[in-house]
Amino acid sequence: MSEIRHNWTKEEILEIYNKPLMELLFEAAQIHRLHHDPNAVQVSTLLSIKTGGCSEDCGYCPQAARYHTDIEGNDLMPVQVVKAQALRAKASGSSRVCMGASWRNVKDGPEFDEVLEMVRTINKLDMEVCCTLGMVTENQAKRLAEAGLYAYNHNLDSSEEYYKEVISTRGYQDRLDTIGNVRKTNVTVCSGGIIGMGESIEDRAGMLVALSTLDPQPESTPINALVAVEGTPLEDQKPVEIWEMIRMVAATRIVMPETQVRLSAGRTQMSQEGQAMCFFAGANSIFAGDKLLTTPNPDVNEDMKLFQKLGLNPMKPFTKKVQPRTVESADSEFIAQGENPKWTRPEHKIDRNEEAKAKAKEIRAELKEK
Repeated sequence: MSEIRHNWTKEEILEIYNKPLMELLFEAAQIHRLHHDPNAVQVSTLLSIKTGGCSEDCGYCPQAARYHTDIEGNDLMPVQVVKAQALRAKASGSSRVCMGASWRNVKDGPEFDEVLEMVRTINKLDMEVCCTLGMVTENQAKRLAEAGLYAYNHNLDSSEEYYKEVISTRGYQDRLDTIGNVRKTNVTVCSGGIIGMGESIEDRAGMLVALSTLDPQPESTPINALVAVEGTPLEDQKPVEIWEMIRMVAATRIVMPETQVRLSAGRTQMSQEGQAMCFFAGANSIFAGDKLLTTPNPDVNEDMKLFQKLGLNPMKPFTKKVQPRTVESADSEFIAQGENPKWTRPEHKIDRNEEAKAKAKEIRAELKEK
């Protein structure tokens, strides 16, 4: 078995990333086979349980209220609708449902109570449950764990240095503190990032340093290729080349041998051959379903056809970790504390974010006059 290291340097990761491609692929594939079944892929379905209206200014996100995009917002889904979607995902081969809500951070109250009930409901379907709800406190993380949560997603997005060029409304340390709060429970950590936002290769290496030096390393790491959405500050970014995606997957596999590396946003821009090379390089998880929150995703039937061509099999739930026990709300050990933590608001100005915000105001004013 290759050693799990928590002291990778940016220079070492850059050396790995920039290796001749065939050498990089061979090394990554060898490490992948030491730690994983190379023909098993964990399939997750991402469900937006609350869409749009977010107060953050993330430059890549069409759900930010300050930008003008074609995203239709919706309030929190009812528990029964979420259950129906989960059953549909299970029938199509997914072992995990990841529920996303466009919140800056979790707030105690009726909506969070509903999310906890969703977690209980899906766990009872014998599916892994993941949530991405923004920042969470230790008590909130413990309440999610008690409900039966399997994983919590909180992406670092990029390196700490480049993060400041994309987001001004929250701090990088808040991301790390949230992961730290989740680590105080038995919930696994899902954390990755996005490439193609205008960052340098050094920034990509910096993100992998931040992820790989966590101890333990995240159990799951999504690698997203930016989907440039009209109306967002990053709408003019060129699509990521497949070779960049392959290199990023391979480098991630090498520095985080036991982590499940997930092909996430941007798969609609990838050919089947490109995806196959990513699987060879160490990717062993995908998001399935027609949408990833708000951006397009390959049809699940097409994914299953690709799996068949490549001899891949959907992983069964709870292969890596035993199923969490669900505690009913009436028997809960933890109570809502009415927390209103002061998460960081750096509020430095990012020119392109400010320009997109101003442009959105103009569009809305014009629409109002019509």
